[in-house]
Amino acid sequence: MEKTFNDLIFSGVQPTGNLHLGNYLGAIKNWVELQNNNKCIFCIVDLHAFTVPRNCISIKNNILEVAAAYIAAGIDPKRNIIFVQSHVSYHSELSWILSCFTPIGWLNRMTQFKDKAGKNKEKAPLGLYSYPVLMAADILLYKATKVPVGDDQKQHLELSRNISQAFNRFYETDFFPIPDPLIIGTAARVMSLRDGTKKMSKSDPSDFSRINLKDSSDEISKKIRKAKTDSLDFPKNEIELEARPEIQNLIKIFASVSDTSIQQVINEFHQRDFIFFKESLKEILNQKINSISVEMQKILNDETFLKKILKDGAEKANEIGAKNMKEIRDIMGCF
Repeated sequence: MEKTFNDLIFSGVQPTGNLHLGNYLGAIKNWVELQNNNKCIFCIVDLHAFTVPRNCISIKNNILEVAAAYIAAGIDPKRNIIFVQSHVSYHSELSWILSCFTPIGWLNRMTQFKDKAGKNKEKAPLGLYSYPVLMAADILLYKATKVPVGDDQKQHLELSRNISQAFNRFYETDFFPIPDPLIIGTAARVMSLRDGTKKMSKSDPSDFSRINLKDSSDEISKKIRKAKTDSLDFPKNEIELEARPEIQNLIKIFASVSDTSIQQVINEFHQRDFIFFKESLKEILNQKINSISVEMQKILNDETFLKKILKDGAEKANEIGAKNMKEIRDIMGCF
């Protein structure tokens, strides 16, 4: 008998290339754990990547790289649905429908658009402005009940909740569940190795600001050795970390990779210097990330295998999407 679950998890990563430690610790690592007790749908959200035109140049290779990272990290394609967003057209259809229930004022409050558009918001593409509605469609198309999100996506998930409630109220239905956020893990937001006040990002011009999932052992070691710390002693408690963002970031990374608490890491190293701590951090990162890197390369070498997983996943996602979109059209009185 097929196992039944109360929650349906939906999440995804943009195929913009160069996946890094932040993507792994902030998202993919947690998904591996979630698949044990939940029905999960993991998407490669390529339509979102088009909000920045330069991301589209190597989109096909990036899609395969993200899919390989999912599987190499431990996501089982036999137990979960893994697919490419654009291979299921219902995402775009539902996005348009939901945009008709989304007041401009709600989108004007989205801080991520303001940050990304900056002073040139009049020249920003419409997709960058309205992409939170597409994110809502991604989630609601499958009637997901839980969504793993980082701190920077909490506002977008709140918008998804508002949109689902607006649709339900207008049609006097309870069709869409109200999705809840899941923020899991010690390092839910991984920061730059060069500046602890900035999020680790693939767009940072310095490759030393991040650990890439495809980095070799030598590259990981060099980056941790050069990671910014400060001139003070190793902290004795979590309170001391509040004013020391670079140290806090490294300790959070260690805690997340080793599945321990921040205080346990402090207890283990507070009588040691940062050289010793970094050596231990390099070792544990090399054990985890290098093994993923090696497995990713094996999977990428078998493109036929990878494409079949994505094709099978798209078929399963289309089946769910078709059923739910028919119900949505029926609720709306469409033919």
